[in-house]
Amino acid sequence: MILVINTSGNGLEFVLDGYHKSVEAEKQSVALPAETEKFLTECGASWSDLTAIGVVVGPGSFTGIRMGIAYAKGLAMGLNIPVVGINAFELYLAATPDAFVAIDSGRGDLFVASKLHEPATMTIEEVETEQMKCPRTVGHKPFDLSLGTEIVRNKLARGNLDPVVPMYLRPSYAEEAKNKNVQ
Repeated sequence: MILVINTSGNGLEFVLDGYHKSVEAEKQSVALPAETEKFLTECGASWSDLTAIGVVVGPGSFTGIRMGIAYAKGLAMGLNIPVVGINAFELYLAATPDAFVAIDSGRGDLFVASKLHEPATMTIEEVETEQMKCPRTVGHKPFDLSLGTEIVRNKLARGNLDPVVPMYLRPSYAEEAKNKNVQ
């Protein structure tokens, strides 16, 4: 069984063999361990049933992503199973392969990707031009985390066990502030 965890947004989200659960969580770091265990129990599964863990690596909440990755890596290490990173673009494109993905970054620009575009940030003006190269644009609604199971399964079958690290498409606020002070 492959457990997929998403902490890139405001709450928590889990998928396991056809089961899906979203949890509102004021403090993700406090809720994540208890809610994961509760979810497994609700699915009739135990830790020993897990064969791999998938975790969303971004883009999204800087702290949420780092916390989710750390938790997934800790579980995987303890269970001696692989952990596989998946990103939001892979999830959107699994549902709509010919789409241009544009996700509001919350900072006046958009996170984008498509089969024609590597993940990047773009201004709205750039998006208006680039999205025309694809038949549709997605990203304005949440992705379908249940598609993560197949993405993880495919990566494992290909032996694609890249290090699981956050997907950063631009510097953090702290890095930007430091760079301003250095110049």
